[in-house]
Amino acid sequence: MRTVPISRADLLREAAATADEFVDLVLSVPDPDAPVPATPGWSVTDVLGHVAREPARYRDLALGGGTWPSRVAELPAFNAEQVRTLPTRDPAKLAAILREGLDSLLENVERFGDDQPMMNFDGDQRVRADRALGTLIGEFVVHGHDIARAFGRPWPIRAELVPMILRGQQQILPGWVHPDRAAGHTATYEFRLRGQESYLYQFRDGHLVVGPPAPDRIDVHLSFEPVTALLLTYGRIGQLRAALTGKVFAWGRRPWLATRLIALFHPA
Repeated sequence: MRTVPISRADLLREAAATADEFVDLVLSVPDPDAPVPATPGWSVTDVLGHVAREPARYRDLALGGGTWPSRVAELPAFNAEQVRTLPTRDPAKLAAILREGLDSLLENVERFGDDQPMMNFDGDQRVRADRALGTLIGEFVVHGHDIARAFGRPWPIRAELVPMILRGQQQILPGWVHPDRAAGHTATYEFRLRGQESYLYQFRDGHLVVGPPAPDRIDVHLSFEPVTALLLTYGRIGQLRAALTGKVFAWGRRPWLATRLIALFHPA
């Protein structure tokens, strides 16, 4: 796999920066009760409430406590309960909860230094605390994208954030494999982010290994424009449109498998 350097300081800085951008966007929305189509059934306040509670949850998980759904299929219900039990629906107070939880999380990650703990996470996965910041950055960036689209606001996503988010995702991907859709599937995929880095995903009889030390022969290579890759993995855009605009390209021994890769996982 080809990688670009990403330091712990990079993750800490971008977690704080993307959180600020997300909060600024949400607090500028004139109607916090307006629906967000990308998250059916949720209003802007619901999205903010969900995101606001995540940093403190990550902190608790990093410290050996906290809660998480043991099966990814349980995540929608877990998130719904999280929103149902919000301590407030005042956007300014929710933003304060987000900032307070994030400050505490980042302080702890920085304090761990080179001795980062492995923490429990959704789908009964184990993830390194500092690398988990990538998935948190994904929460800020993708839900910000959802709200910006709902209100016609600009929300440029910086391509350099994508490897941070996807590396965070990769720690938990084996737990996100859909057992029915992936049953019996055996293939090796190379996933390239144009101008950045690449990853190997190896399925054997429906079980996934990310970055196998001795990979099988690659069946399909996929080249992605980075932001397109991010939005595809989060289910925010469709594969056909991405392919028709040249933002995704596939080749190899079994190129038809390219359309199957995203569908092998539970939706984000």
